[in-house]
Amino acid sequence: MDQFDDNAPLHLETLALRTGQLHTDEGAHGEPIFTTSSYVFTSAAQAAARFSGEEPGNIYSRFTNPTVRAFEQRLAALEGAERCVATASGMAAILSTVMALLQAGDEIISSRSVFGTTNVLFDKYFKRFGVNTTFVSLTDFSEWEAAITPQTKLFFLETPSNPLCEVADVQKLADLAHRNGAILVVDNCFCTPALQRPLALGADIALHSATKFLDGQGRCIGGAVCGRNDLMEEVFGFLRSAGPSMSPFNAWVFLKGLETLSLRMQAHSANALRLADWLEQHPAVEKVFYAGLPSHPQHLLARSQQDAFGGVLSFRVKGGREAAWQVIDDTRFLSITGNLGDAKTTITHPATTTHGRLSDEAKARAGITENLVRVAVGLEHIDDIKADLARGLSRLI
Repeated sequence: MDQFDDNAPLHLETLALRTGQLHTDEGAHGEPIFTTSSYVFTSAAQAAARFSGEEPGNIYSRFTNPTVRAFEQRLAALEGAERCVATASGMAAILSTVMALLQAGDEIISSRSVFGTTNVLFDKYFKRFGVNTTFVSLTDFSEWEAAITPQTKLFFLETPSNPLCEVADVQKLADLAHRNGAILVVDNCFCTPALQRPLALGADIALHSATKFLDGQGRCIGGAVCGRNDLMEEVFGFLRSAGPSMSPFNAWVFLKGLETLSLRMQAHSANALRLADWLEQHPAVEKVFYAGLPSHPQHLLARSQQDAFGGVLSFRVKGGREAAWQVIDDTRFLSITGNLGDAKTTITHPATTTHGRLSDEAKARAGITENLVRVAVGLEHIDDIKADLARGLSRLI
């Protein structure tokens, strides 16, 4: 837990409001947005000192901006990280991490239960540069052990996973990675530090698509990488040179999102649990995937490493793609979109949207079936969400 001058530790809710606050001579209570591309130096000597790193300070907003820095400091405090590097998107966060820390000949072991675009980035683009990935079951520890080679340098996973809400034992995988000279990277998008802190569980890096719950209202695109100073310095170096940078305006929006993160995540989780309970009893539903349900195979594990179960669930309807699409199309106010983490409930068909670029074989291995529907449960009244889904589900009985 971060500490201020009096050494009294502060709770996450307070850190989310007070860390990284920017104060100017104008006396504004809210943080300003520094919309500038460059900065003026007092002399040529100061410019040289800034560019060489001899003197700290702003240089160019591709890699030094006060608003972005405030967001980085705040998220680092929430994750319990030494440092955070903000990026242009969640995918840019993954790209920056791998490009900064790996080289040709290195190998990644990744859960196959990851976002579809993450799978494509690993399996297609990194491979072109000599970094190969082995995909394994998120929950089968023996597969992680068997996949290790002398070239393994990085473990990658999402927990809970997208969209089947599988849960990994972070501490156990961290220990395995470290025994074999690898680092563990955890995508913490579904839980956020309000519900789960991967670094405290042994992970080396926590990644985010800030686009999702950190924003909370579907307004901006952004990402973040949180971890130790030595690792983050390499990630920062890549960002400085390659430029997948977060804009100051987006950083300001995310700062506002973090202020209500804890409250929102508890509300999302409460709604999602009630919806999952209801769906599990519905005669048109074949199976529900949500770690908050006692029937979930990793329910106890999730309880041990999460403060709540998050706002995303998925379920299989009785039927195929036509039945899944019918449930989606019969909704009246649920937003049909591939995004998640919004205050508004969203619904999508993963097999043809978020995971649509995967091969049929890869979808089958990841459990992405044609009758699967994903719901990112928002903050509307739970009875209204149920009623909107009931309209389509009732037609399947």
